[in-house]
Amino acid sequence: MERIALFIDGANVYAAAKRLGWNFDHRKILEHFSAGGALYNAFYYTAVPTPIDDKQKRFTDALTYMGYTVRTRPLREATDEGGETHRRASLDIEIVTDLLSTSDRFDTAVLLTGDGDFERPVEVLRARGKRVVVACIAEMTSYELRNAADEYVDFKDIREHVERPGYRLPSESRGNGGSEHRPFYTSAALQETDDR
Repeated sequence: MERIALFIDGANVYAAAKRLGWNFDHRKILEHFSAGGALYNAFYYTAVPTPIDDKQKRFTDALTYMGYTVRTRPLREATDEGGETHRRASLDIEIVTDLLSTSDRFDTAVLLTGDGDFERPVEVLRARGKRVVVACIAEMTSYELRNAADEYVDFKDIREHVERPGYRLPSESRGNGGSEHRPFYTSAALQETDDR
């Protein structure tokens, strides 16, 4: 039976959800991508504020309860030349480390991100005989990453399998001039200030 490992770039997936205007059910993501085999592990990478707030703690606890291995890094604040403060944390090193150090334990890596920085690690995995599936949305997926993977999955094509019904995020593509005014809802853990 095919052994599957899931690697979720939380910041990238959250940005994709905002762009799409609908939220993901992380339990459904696990079920959907592991349906064709045996799940070795599912890693979720996210930045957390220091000290961690209750909402973020509930979110990471829920992921752990679902079966994810949650990797976190503290958000760091930096001020640019214009005086604006930005909160950032990169977990790329953690993702690459897990991808390569656990590669003998899976046959297929499912990488939920569109970040082109993962092109080379994906090529390394394929050179080791691993199959790599990349999932994101087209407008956020680099050509190089998509080209390096064995398979590309667009979130829009699997919406019915991974959406969390009733929880909407503000869509970046939805215009203000439309006549449709539907309320949107965010889960407690996914707030506008989160940098996942």
